[in-house]
Amino acid sequence: MAKTENLSFWGELSALSVYKRSQGRMTRQITAVAIGGVICIGAYTLSQSLLMNFTRPVQFGLPVSLAVVGAWFAFRLVNYPRFAEFLIAVEAEMNKVSWASRAELIRATLVVLFTMFFLGFVLYLYDFLWMRLLSLIGVLQIGE
Repeated sequence: MAKTENLSFWGELSALSVYKRSQGRMTRQITAVAIGGVICIGAYTLSQSLLMNFTRPVQFGLPVSLAVVGAWFAFRLVNYPRFAEFLIAVEAEMNKVSWASRAELIRATLVVLFTMFFLGFVLYLYDFLWMRLLSLIGVLQIGE
């Protein structure tokens, strides 16, 4: 494998090698798919908005070309050494996290939901009481 450490950013984007192929593989794949998805959504939006009045070859050819270039850019970006090292470090840190069990997750979710509904009810009650009080003393006029 050729060393790519001394290539410039643009030189790295034009290279064909994969940087540290086996390290941080899942994180880099997910990142590349996410970037590619954003690029594809942008290309679709471009074809459906700004290029709507152009001919069919322009309306579909330009976004497809941009999507292909964007896919290449996404692939090369996740293999750019500095960014790849960051993604490798992210995956290593994520592997160190102790994730909650399913039962703990359900309990915590129920506590949050109960708390949110309770606070919503309390705020509704405060609002209702203040509305009634201000209506009785004539400061707030409702439905008149």
